[in-house]
Amino acid sequence: MAELVENPILLSGEGWDSYRLIDSGNGRKLESYGPFRFIRPEPQAMWTPRTKDWQADGEFIPASDEDGGGRWHFNTRVPKDGWPLSWREVNFTAQCTPFRHLGFFPDMAPVWDWMDAQLEGLDDPQTLNLFGYTGVGSLSLARRGRVAHVDASKKSVAQARDNAAASGMEDAPIRWLVDDAAKFAAREVRRERRYDGIILDPPKFGRGPGGEVWRIEDGLPGLVTDCRSLLDADSRFLFLTAYAVRMSSLALAGLLAEKFAGLPGRIEHGELAVREAGEGGRILPTAIFARWVNDGN
Repeated sequence: MAELVENPILLSGEGWDSYRLIDSGNGRKLESYGPFRFIRPEPQAMWTPRTKDWQADGEFIPASDEDGGGRWHFNTRVPKDGWPLSWREVNFTAQCTPFRHLGFFPDMAPVWDWMDAQLEGLDDPQTLNLFGYTGVGSLSLARRGRVAHVDASKKSVAQARDNAAASGMEDAPIRWLVDDAAKFAAREVRRERRYDGIILDPPKFGRGPGGEVWRIEDGLPGLVTDCRSLLDADSRFLFLTAYAVRMSSLALAGLLAEKFAGLPGRIEHGELAVREAGEGGRILPTAIFARWVNDGN
């Protein structure tokens, strides 16, 4: 029976050549994405910035409502179609999107490393990436074995395929699927498919390709149930993240503990974060997570 570990875990990224958290505070953060610097809103940065003069190529100005809207204001010429970045052997395009982020989530870097370690030693593992976005995680997983990459956005899946080409991984064993994640998982259950690992990165709210409405509070329990059916006692992990939600990581862990009661291993939970660059860099929390891990310990 999967054991619930009550004490939380912190997964903190340190940044790398293509990405740095330079400073944060007063509800904002200053980051570098390759040669460009950007300022974005960050409600959790309630402290005072370490430096006063933030020089940036662009800033995202949020709208006055709580729906996540807003616009970019640029101080220099930032390529509209994006610019190349990399993580490990994966190359991808960063781009200023209307949703305030830049085409990938840098706080996921320690998660990608963790998943890679969980799959070590398996012969041709099969993994599932639901809400796969622009594919950096899928390309990382494909270094180990076969991957099913699912996202409802045709544009995001097209970008993921472009990122695969930029990484020289056009022939990687990845199925690129434009589909509603919940419906796809339900069909995979009916097909009696199994996976060695699942990464589940649902938005707070979203729409599927057929107009399906997703709300994490309503849809997550059923989706986790289906994901549990796609795993067995020989599978290695499920990693679930949640951003900008009014719930705790312990709530996510409690859901996994209920659904995964019949499996070995343990349920862990905690926060994702990024550490500011330089001496005395502070840790900025970004998301909550829960994970089922079956590593024999």
